[in-house]
Amino acid sequence: MSATALEQRARRRLGEWDAAGLSRTLRPPSGVDLSSNDYLNLSRHPWIVGRMLEGVVREGCGSTGSRLLRGERECFDSVETQFARFKGTERALLFGAGYLANIGVVTALAERGDVICSDERNHASLIDAARLSRAETIVFPHNDVDALVRALAGTAAAGVRFVLVESLFSMDGDFAPLRDYLSVCDSAGAILIVDEAHAVGVYGHRGSGLIEEAGIDASRCLSINSGGKALGVGGAFVAGAAWAIEYLIQRARPFVFSTAPPPAIADALDASLSLVQEEAERRLRVRARAEYLREHLAAAGIMALPGTSQIVPVVVGENTLATSVAASLQADGFDVRAIRPPSVPEGTARLRLSVNAGLSTSTLDRVVDRLSAVLKEARACSGACS
Repeated sequence: MSATALEQRARRRLGEWDAAGLSRTLRPPSGVDLSSNDYLNLSRHPWIVGRMLEGVVREGCGSTGSRLLRGERECFDSVETQFARFKGTERALLFGAGYLANIGVVTALAERGDVICSDERNHASLIDAARLSRAETIVFPHNDVDALVRALAGTAAAGVRFVLVESLFSMDGDFAPLRDYLSVCDSAGAILIVDEAHAVGVYGHRGSGLIEEAGIDASRCLSINSGGKALGVGGAFVAGAAWAIEYLIQRARPFVFSTAPPPAIADALDASLSLVQEEAERRLRVRARAEYLREHLAAAGIMALPGTSQIVPVVVGENTLATSVAASLQADGFDVRAIRPPSVPEGTARLRLSVNAGLSTSTLDRVVDRLSAVLKEARACSGACS
């Protein structure tokens, strides 16, 4: 394909996406945060910021290479040891990002001849990882335990079988039935891999995630845990058995062939993990605020998707309606973003209201009042125009 032909194709598709209300824009934060994943308000915590600055002074800005070359630092090993204790596993391994961790775990462990059973609502990184692994992939209906049982029963037992799920689904805000999944995996001899990106820091007695909250021994599965959401920093930890972590060090291509994260990230994560365990009131507050928001949305006649998490999706359906409502809220000082396909299924464009510990009940009242008014105005206009 010539450069001219590529440009023409790209321009045509850009126009099609714009006409369908699917164009994205890069928009810096502005107004009250109702869209980020900084659930515990740790990204600007003075102690965490200070620890990162100390790390930069000690180690410099960059790691200078892969951890298997000159990029390894003592602070990486230290924070991995701390996270493994926090999670309740033998070992942990720090990747540069959650996407890299998911790709690394699945493509290193699953091979041709294996089978992956993947929830249909899994994050794009898990979907891409399954495709890249060359294993047979079976997509089962969202949170459907019986469908998973049937899927595993219908697979050949020659290879290794994996079950791939999120513990808290990022666009629907609901929980996976982890205890049921682990029981199914035990019966079928399958390996459970859980993406805890949106749960770590917020759930569990220690704040280690929904695996802990479900009363599951974390050593019985493999988990991927974001450092850039509730923990407020960056990177992602894979936690599990020592043999699995050692295998990833040897075979996970995003780990082997990527420059290590800036060492200061490890210092900041070390501080964040301490705060999560010492200040349980942060996660209690974000969960209480989420409950408050859901109750007040329902009282205003605004139906959010069922759930109890800090991710509160309000489905409006049509793409342009979602973007216009979000724009109106942004103009009023509320940073609400519209989520559209392919992030969510066709016809389910939504406002993903993300609750953090810094939101007051009075602010949430104002959000609900304004959202109610904007939705009524937008739907009245839509009905008149049609």
